[in-house]
Amino acid sequence: MKRCLDDVYPDAHCELDFTTPLELLVAVVLSAQTTDVRVNLVTPALFKRYRTAADYAGADRTELEEYLRSTGFYRAKANSVMGLGAALVERFGGEVPAKLEDLVTLPGVGRKTANVVLGNAFDVPGITVDTHFGRLVRRWGWTAEEDPVKVEHAIGELIPRKEWTMLSHRVIFHGRRVCHAKKPACGACPLAKDCPSYGTGPTGFEEAAKLVKGEEKDHILALAAPR
Repeated sequence: MKRCLDDVYPDAHCELDFTTPLELLVAVVLSAQTTDVRVNLVTPALFKRYRTAADYAGADRTELEEYLRSTGFYRAKANSVMGLGAALVERFGGEVPAKLEDLVTLPGVGRKTANVVLGNAFDVPGITVDTHFGRLVRRWGWTAEEDPVKVEHAIGELIPRKEWTMLSHRVIFHGRRVCHAKKPACGACPLAKDCPSYGTGPTGFEEAAKLVKGEEKDHILALAAPR
């Protein structure tokens, strides 16, 4: 199944827009309870206004909240981002640390967020267990664990460390495009023949094809089409 994922999503990547570790860290915090697409609409203006950790730490709360309003839970997110900025300034000289044990000490940063930052800003392998990743690896029978940390460790034992970041991207891509939570596109899934949960969603190709999302749709359907 992993080899098939590699073939289906050779260019899988983090779908949040960023140019620095700080931008990525902030974007991941903002992505809670919303989509990467929505975050990417907000961050160009946000990143132009707030360029450093000190900028976030000293932000005017009302102004910052207006930038974040459309991402939902904007007051809590403003608190998180301001606290994050202050902690970076106080403990890390305003720089985003490149170690998991340091990142998870920051306000609002858990292992999932830390692994996204490590893998995509610092090229340090990490497994990102979001809702898509956890759902898919359980459907595939790779683990029965529900706890994200236990899932991370279980999958880490199956897959070489150097492949952790790309595996995360590919699994998440597949979860967003094909293997949906409520109605997976089983009949149009390139992984179908190896999937123990095949049949959870529609198995007819035409019906399932309508459920496939994303700009890779044509590529996915070409690989999954009956021959």
